[in-house]
Amino acid sequence: MAQVENLREQQRAISDVLRAVASSAGLQAVLDEILEATIRLCRGEHGQLYLADGELFRISAYIDRQREAARRSEAYEFSEAHPHARDRTSVVGRVALSGEPVQIPDVLADPEYTFGTQPIVGFRALLGVPVVLDGELIGVMSIGRHVPGPFAEDEVELVKTFADQAAIAIANARLLDALERQRTELSRFISPQVAELVSSDEGKRMLAGHRAYISVVFSDLRGFTAFAEMAAPEELLEVLGSYHSMIGELIREHNGTLEHFAGDGVMVFFNDPLPVEDHELEAVRFALGAHARFGALARLWSKRGIELGLGVGISAGYATLGRIGFEGRYDYGALGPDTSLASRLSTRAGAGQTLISQRVYAATEEQVEAEPVGALELKGFSRPVVAYEVRAVRN
Repeated sequence: MAQVENLREQQRAISDVLRAVASSAGLQAVLDEILEATIRLCRGEHGQLYLADGELFRISAYIDRQREAARRSEAYEFSEAHPHARDRTSVVGRVALSGEPVQIPDVLADPEYTFGTQPIVGFRALLGVPVVLDGELIGVMSIGRHVPGPFAEDEVELVKTFADQAAIAIANARLLDALERQRTELSRFISPQVAELVSSDEGKRMLAGHRAYISVVFSDLRGFTAFAEMAAPEELLEVLGSYHSMIGELIREHNGTLEHFAGDGVMVFFNDPLPVEDHELEAVRFALGAHARFGALARLWSKRGIELGLGVGISAGYATLGRIGFEGRYDYGALGPDTSLASRLSTRAGAGQTLISQRVYAATEEQVEAEPVGALELKGFSRPVVAYEVRAVRN
């Protein structure tokens, strides 16, 4: 009967840990769940989980059910400041030396035990269990009781078996954490949507190249060339940094995808890889929001004698999207005539002006206030292009 109950407890412990891994709550949540389950399996009163860091073992999780928060914090801080080495001064060190479970029935009666948390925590009996993955010791769990005496043999076996499952869970949680860190780092350099795409199942197909209907926004600064010729490099970077930060905030708010920053030129598109409802209108909202926020920046710069204005062009149409570049340096880009049209419209736009193509106007004319500016002669286009100046979005 006891054996059946032990099996149920072990299954429950494994289930709880797997649930923590599946929840993507992060490595720390998994470590805490592993330690909680281990304490429960062997009827411990407190425990620590240490992970290998080179030749040392550093505390990564701590639970003490019977001590007040202040004492728990003091014990954790001491253990954090004193990582374990492979020696006989602690149960963790002895497990690290042998690679096997180690018991210390009474630390006060053991002359070799000198680790300093016993007076803080008050434990007497300790059980140390190795956490091994593919033959490598990746950690040690230390379980304590406040009454001296050995842990029962079936408790030791139960925890030892569970530790094997815990090692796999730790490895999986570390992989998920690493993936999330990589995605976060990628998001600092490329659009979050593209960072998500890189790590998704459909990413390979999407990155290889596909066709989509998108809205393209291109913006650049009026007066930037003259400013760049005279400005100190530090001032130039400061101005560009403020401008790019403003654009970056708007990209996130409007679910746009950054194609590239190129000095004062910025290209953003909508409706790929993330579908955006009424993406032509969203592109217009993005542009008008950029003008509103840029106005505040321009007023600050003007006080320093820096006169800059923002011009924006918007076009919509089919484009081929995917990975462009070379081995070791790829971007997620869009190619098509409408990317060129948005750029040319931006070049023709005056400070504070947004020019949209005829197709964008047709998709948004019920929602925007716009005036025709006639047919424009644009570089790279054999025929004049009909364009409109959009001034506001109707409520």
